[in-house]
Amino acid sequence: MVNEIIIAVAILTGLGLVFAGILAFAYKKLKVWEDPRIDAVEGMLPKANCGACGVPGCRAFAEMIVAKTINPGKCTVSSRAAVDSIASYIGVEASIGEKVVARLLCAGGKNEAHNIADYKGGLSTCRGEALVAGGPKQCSWGCLGLADCEKVCAFDAIKMNDNGLPVVDIVKCTACNDCVEICPKGIFVLMPIGQKLIVQCKSLLEGDEAEDKCSVACTACGRCVADASPRLIEIKNNLAVINYELNALSSPDAIKRCPTDSIVWLENSKQFDLTENTELPIGKVESLSDLENVYYQ
Repeated sequence: MVNEIIIAVAILTGLGLVFAGILAFAYKKLKVWEDPRIDAVEGMLPKANCGACGVPGCRAFAEMIVAKTINPGKCTVSSRAAVDSIASYIGVEASIGEKVVARLLCAGGKNEAHNIADYKGGLSTCRGEALVAGGPKQCSWGCLGLADCEKVCAFDAIKMNDNGLPVVDIVKCTACNDCVEICPKGIFVLMPIGQKLIVQCKSLLEGDEAEDKCSVACTACGRCVADASPRLIEIKNNLAVINYELNALSSPDAIKRCPTDSIVWLENSKQFDLTENTELPIGKVESLSDLENVYYQ
C-alpha cells in the first residue's frame, strides 16, 4: 500500500515537472516583447478608465501614446502638468485642444415644467420613470430630475440644484460621456466650451402649446433667428437650432428678445441663471416667411 502511494506521488511529481518544463519553454518561445514605456506612461495616467479620450481604458491609451498614434493631451482627466510630463517622456509635443464639457439642453425644472403624474412604487430613477409613459412631466422631452446623471458621474461634476436640474461643474467635467449615455431623454450633449450660445430646450411643440407645458420652452417665434448673424440659427421642427460651424459669428445679441429665455449665452457654469434681457422691445413676428434668415424644414 505504501509503495503504491509512493509510486502515485512520484508519477504526479514527474508529470508536474514535465508540464512545468513545457510551460516554461512555451513562455520563452511565445512571449511577446512589450515596450517598458507603456507601464511608465500608464503609471502617469489618472487610471480613471473613463473612456473620455475615445480609447477603452488607460492601458490601451498608454499603448497608443507610446506608439505615437494619439497625443497625451487627449486625456481630459489629467492635469496640464501631467500631460506635459508624459509628452516629455515620450518625446512629443503636448497638444491640448479646447475643453469639452457636458451641457443639459433643458431648463425646465420643477418651477417651470408641469407634472401630470406622481409615480409610486419605488421608481426613483429617470430611466425607471421614463419607462412609464415617458415620465411624469407634461413636456415629454424634459429633464425628469431624478439624478441618474449625478449618480453615474465618477468625477463629482454634476449636482442637482434646488429646482431639480443637474448643474455641471465645467472645471470637474472630463467629457467622459457617462451622463450622455444614461439620460433616457437624450438631453445631455458634449460641447466645446467655446460654444456659448445654447438652446436649452428640445421640445418640438410650437408657440402657446410648448409654453403651456413649460414656461422656458422654445416657442419657435423666430426672434433669435432675426437677431443673430445670417444662417447662424434656423427653426427646424418648431425648435431653434444653432449652426455651430458658424460659431465664430455667435454673440449674445441672439438671446436679447427671447420671450422665454430658452436660448442663453453661457460665460461660465451658471447655466440656469436668469438671462438679463435688454430694454429692446419684444415686438411681434407677423410672418416667419418675412424673415430673411428663417428656414423651416
